[in-house]
Amino acid sequence: MAEVTNYIDRLVAELCPDGVEYRPLGEIADVTSGYVFPVKYQGNEKSAEDNIPFYKVSDMNLPGNEMFMTSSNNYVSAESAEEMRASLAQPESIIFPKIGAAIATNKKRILTEKSIVDNNVMAVTARSVINSKFLYYVLSGFDLMSWSMGAGAVPSIKKSVVVKHEVPVPPMEVQEAIVEILDKFTNLEAELEAELEARTLQYEYYRDSLFEALDCPRVPLDSFAKIKNGKTYKDFGAGNIPVYGSGGIMTYVDRSSYDKPTVLIPRKGSLGNLFYLEEPFWNVDTIFYTEIDEEQVIPKFLYYFLKTAHLEDLNTAGGVPSLTQKVLNKVLIPVPSLEEQQRIVDILDRFDALTSSLSEGLPAELTARRSQYEYYRDQLLSFPRKGENQ
Repeated sequence: MAEVTNYIDRLVAELCPDGVEYRPLGEIADVTSGYVFPVKYQGNEKSAEDNIPFYKVSDMNLPGNEMFMTSSNNYVSAESAEEMRASLAQPESIIFPKIGAAIATNKKRILTEKSIVDNNVMAVTARSVINSKFLYYVLSGFDLMSWSMGAGAVPSIKKSVVVKHEVPVPPMEVQEAIVEILDKFTNLEAELEAELEARTLQYEYYRDSLFEALDCPRVPLDSFAKIKNGKTYKDFGAGNIPVYGSGGIMTYVDRSSYDKPTVLIPRKGSLGNLFYLEEPFWNVDTIFYTEIDEEQVIPKFLYYFLKTAHLEDLNTAGGVPSLTQKVLNKVLIPVPSLEEQQRIVDILDRFDALTSSLSEGLPAELTARRSQYEYYRDQLLSFPRKGENQ
């Protein structure tokens, strides 16, 4: 890829020998904030009348919206947009969160059609002097938290800060050449992500089929395992023992609650977010751990089976999803011989490595591609500033 950066360097040297001009965003793009979204307009699916997407921050997480915004949870009519006095953000505008913890996710997305964004979102629409995709790539390497105001409880980004941010504006020929190169990287990454998704679905189907085919007794979970509650860690010192909640690792402390192979099962929150651990850990009260009789059941076998059990369907609460020990204790688990359990674990370990391991298979290749893209993006978008010594 050295020839790629050399080509861009030669192009920059030829078209802007004195360096590249850096200009404030407010001079080369329109920066706008979104609109309050009244409840009475929310919840409409796309239709012939309600055909204008109204994007919230959460819509950036929808499948298919990883770069381009192609779907929304809410659509409104032109009449509703007029009643809200909401102006439409134009196609190719770049949007990002402007308030709250979502800023730290550093998400930037590109609109594909005329849209409305809510008041937690900001939009940047390129003017004719800059290629909109080039501007997206420039901003994709920028940390939104750098724009965040103050150290208060709720971080926020103000338009007055954004419009002053300087970005490189090389000649259009240079912009288009860089976009073409970076598009190739992102297309390769998208192809790998699609292949990984297909492999994951294939793996899940095969995993489920393995358990469905078992011809063996099914016994309640509490016949071979004890479900144990978590506790607070606030009085502990810092250490290297991970503290788990229902979302994963929260921090590290100097003591453990358990140090044998176990399956962690969320008590509240993301009920299907299971963890298999063999090292010491501490768990808080939003997640259970299990003490398993290994003479009956191999812990990792239990983990793999529970991944098929759709624990979220056992929710006992109306608000935050919740599981109780009473409900979990009665979940029926297939218990074949230990030899058969180990055979299934070995098979699923191999599949899991191909779909989940960061050091093997497609995930490793995808990680390498992302690192390569980020490296060349940063290299290609680093220009000598006009007027500085060359």
